[in-house]
Amino acid sequence: MKIDVISIFPEYLTPLKLSLLGKAQSAGLVDIQVHDLRAQATDNHNTVDDTPYGGGAGMVMLPEIWAKTIDPIISEGSDLIILTPAGKRFNQEMAEEFSSATQLIFACGRYEGIDDRLRQYYSKPEFASRNIGVHEVSIGDYVLGGGEVASMVMIEAITRLIPGVLGNPESLAEESHNTQGYLEYPNFTKPQEWRGISVPEVLLSGNHAEIAKWRMQQAQLRAENNR
Repeated sequence: MKIDVISIFPEYLTPLKLSLLGKAQSAGLVDIQVHDLRAQATDNHNTVDDTPYGGGAGMVMLPEIWAKTIDPIISEGSDLIILTPAGKRFNQEMAEEFSSATQLIFACGRYEGIDDRLRQYYSKPEFASRNIGVHEVSIGDYVLGGGEVASMVMIEAITRLIPGVLGNPESLAEESHNTQGYLEYPNFTKPQEWRGISVPEVLLSGNHAEIAKWRMQQAQLRAENNR
């Protein structure tokens, strides 16, 4: 999978080189490129925004500077993801859908967001005919300083579903959100007793049927309490 992330703060995306993502890139499973939006600026101040039409607080990011960055990298079958608090809520199902994509382009907006004509332009039939999709996505009902953190959340959730990225693919099987309506059950490790709290007896019993039953009950209880 090819992933392109566009930001005015490319250094913000440094964590994408670490941990599982770093290993996945070294193994050739994922190719992540970070692009500096300001590289397309044409004035001495590297301007990427301007005042909004209609008035109001804040600044709006210029569509042309975004298009000049996107045009050279967008290709057949790409998915352009515009991070915005007004977008569709990101979830596990969406992560699974994006995990089979050939290329994801993340547009990390800031200030009052990106001029909406960028979305409109790449949604034209000429791009749809090339199987290029445009998605406005949010990671939750709150506002961040920019889309960089949101893009990293999405990239980690998506790429770990790509075969070979996780060392043990079986660890995906019982995760939270993989079973509709359930969250993952509580887990324990050594020692058997820690600060006066013991591991549930059923987990020490060796009775796999009872353990499976307990885990299912705990998953249901967590879903009821936390969701």
